[in-house]
Amino acid sequence: MPPFTIRPTTPADRPRVIAMLTDAFARPEQVVRGQRYHPEDLPGFIAEWNGEAVGLIAYFIEDDVCEIMALVSLEENQGIGSALLAAVADAARAAGCRRLRVVTTNDNLRALRLYQKRDFRLVELRVNATNEARKLKPEIPLLGNDGIPLRDELELEMDLG
Repeated sequence: MPPFTIRPTTPADRPRVIAMLTDAFARPEQVVRGQRYHPEDLPGFIAEWNGEAVGLIAYFIEDDVCEIMALVSLEENQGIGSALLAAVADAARAAGCRRLRVVTTNDNLRALRLYQKRDFRLVELRVNATNEARKLKPEIPLLGNDGIPLRDELELEMDLG
């Protein structure tokens, strides 16, 4: 049994969700496919460990697709990201979704490893999409994780069938 619990977010969690998103992404707003999203206003799940939030996932459902808008894990290699992904996949299946989708950036090697190990497949590369996203969110740095130039969006999907 993991030392953390997963529960749905509630309106009372909004300040904590905003703080976690801001710490992880410079501000809570996300830009994906040239559109702004506010994960703090979306359904999600929180991972708690000894009463402290150690992970967060936010998503939305459109038609038969569930899209993850943010995934934050404050404790690496503890199974938090995997547990949050499983919670969203269960919620998506219960809502009748056939696919689970996520977009990340070319520098986010940890996320790419996590998603692919959990049956997500690369389905699209959007070259220079991050350059366009900077027009809406100038805080996006030029260099990402490990000094990798931050340029492209990668879309991954999992079949929920």
